[in-house]
This record gives sequence, structure tokens and C-alpha cells, in this order.
Amino acid sequence: LQAALREGSARCRQRDFAAAAAKFSTALELCSKGFAIEDPLKSSPDDISRLSSWIESMLVICYLKLGQPGLALHHSHRSIIQNPSHFLNHLRQAACFRCLHRYSEAARSAMVAQCLYVLAEGAGLQTSDLLQLYWQALTQEALSGEVSFSVLYTPFEKEDKADKIKEANKTFAEKHPDYMQHIFTDPHGIHLLPEKAESHPGQQYLLTLGFRNKEIGKTVEKFVTRKLPVFPDQKITFSPSMEEEAETFWQNTGKSIMAAMAFIASTKIKDERGPCARAIEQFHHASLLSHLQRGEEQAQVMTQAMAELATAPYLQRVSQEDDKLLRSLMADAVDILAGGTGER
Repeated sequence: LQAALREGSARCRQRDFAAAAAKFSTALELCSKGFAIEDPLKSSPDDISRLSSWIESMLVICYLKLGQPGLALHHSHRSIIQNPSHFLNHLRQAACFRCLHRYSEAARSAMVAQCLYVLAEGAGLQTSDLLQLYWQALTQEALSGEVSFSVLYTPFEKEDKADKIKEANKTFAEKHPDYMQHIFTDPHGIHLLPEKAESHPGQQYLLTLGFRNKEIGKTVEKFVTRKLPVFPDQKITFSPSMEEEAETFWQNTGKSIMAAMAFIASTKIKDERGPCARAIEQFHHASLLSHLQRGEEQAQVMTQAMAELATAPYLQRVSQEDDKLLRSLMADAVDILAGGTGER
């Protein structure tokens, strides 16, 4: 194991990233057999997890350098699952999403990285500011390429939320007349904008969205206003009966819904629906990909859901009930990735 790690690191320094990836993959295999120190019987699960996470993060770097961001993203999810509290794992995930032009998800990863950095490191204000700028740029990039919806952030203190929501909806209609087919303000969770911390320390915002397509807007609203996200009029989200229906649904509606959901999550650390809400959305996304028989994409989304679940306790308080749900979902995700049905 040590030889593989030394060789992999040396190849990285020589910029031979293909050879480095092969060495780190060998090291990862040894880790999966229980090696973290010389005597596998003395290797603790924590030792193995930390080392596995570091090896996964090196594979992220190798595959990004080799121009394979999809493969790098898979390893970035796995590095987070093994060590969710380390901000750099989330920053690398943001880089992978960015290379894939998935800017809303990249913005969320950068937001989580900045939050974890402040919680753990705290002292480096310059690094925190740079993370905020990166997060802000990704959020702007996500909006600049979006045509199906537009957004408005309204500063929120401790006013009556219902009144403030009405006011925000009215202001949105005045500012964005092209997106008035359906307008709503996210009632669950307060949003944070990645602005300079000195000018807006802890400023909270309400997020209002407006859509060009009424049906998509209504569906997104139902999705984000329920306690746990379940797709309207279906027992399981995204489960059209026939494969052709599923493909039509995905092309006409599903893609736009997921884009809006990803953007909503890009400035919201704490979700009032509970710490598992974002992961449940990804379970539903994976369910649709399963109907479309896109096994590889489904596995990628399930691994992403596992990374979300692993990080959730570091971002908000987890109740006993939430913890039970979180463990069940994690077990389901492992089951689904192994080819099961995940029936918990």
C-alpha cells in the first residue's frame, strides 16, 4: 500500500496522471481489503476511511487533469462519503460539476465547502472570501444559462414571513414580466447569498422563482413546499408507467424541474423540510433514470445522494427521527447500487 501511494504521488509530481491514477486505484483496492497501516488487524475504520478519502481525492485530481470530469465526479462523491467534514473534498466536487457545466450543483458544493471551512478552520478569512467569490461566480453562471426560470432574492430579517412572501412575489412580477406563468417563494429554509461577509454578515434572504411554463412551475412548487419531496399525483416521484412516457417526461419536464431544484439548493444550507430532503430529491431523480434504463447515470446520482446524506449532520441539527430516516436512506442507496430495490 505504501509503495503504491509513494509511486502514485511521484507520478503526480511528474504530471503522468494516467500512471498515477493506476497506482492510486491499486492503493484503493488494498484499502478496501482493510489495510490502512501495516497490520490490517490494527487498522481502525476511521483510519481506513480517512486514507480512502485521500486516495479518492487524488483520483479526482488525476481524472480532472486527464479531461475526464465524469469519472472525477464519481470519485469526488466517494471521497465525501468517506470524509464528509473536509471542505476540500466538496471544493473538488465543485470543480468536477463546473467542468461538466452543472453550475447550480457546483455552486452548492462551493457553498458547503465554505460553510465547513468556516466551521473547522475559521481563521483564514482570505480563503473564506475566495470560497465565497467562487460560490458567487458559479451561482451567476448557473443563472446566466437558464431560460426556463428566473429568480429574485429578498433580504429577510424577522418580519412576518407570509407578508414578506406576498411582497416578494409582487416585486418579482414587476421586475421579471417574462416569467409570470407561475411565481412562488420558497417557504422552507432561509437562503444565504455568497456576498462578502463584511458587508452582509449572516444576511438571510427569501428566494422567489418565476417560470415561463406554468406546469413546470407548479410542479417545482409542490416539490419544495411539501415536508418531504414527493412528486405530485404519483406514489413514487418520476415513475411514469412506460419507458416511452418516461423519456418524453424527462425531455419535456423532468430536466427543467431538476434544474430548478438544483438551483434552489445552491444558496440554502439549512432546509426546514429536514436534513434528508435534498437526498430524497436525488433518489427520485435516480428512480426516473432507472425507468429510462440509464444505469450508469443512476449509479452516479445514487452516489451523489450518499454524499449528501453523509454531509447532512455537519450542516444542520439532526433529530432522532431524522437520524433514523438518514440511516435508512443510506442503507437503501447502498442496496440500490448493489442492484437491489431499496425498500426501506
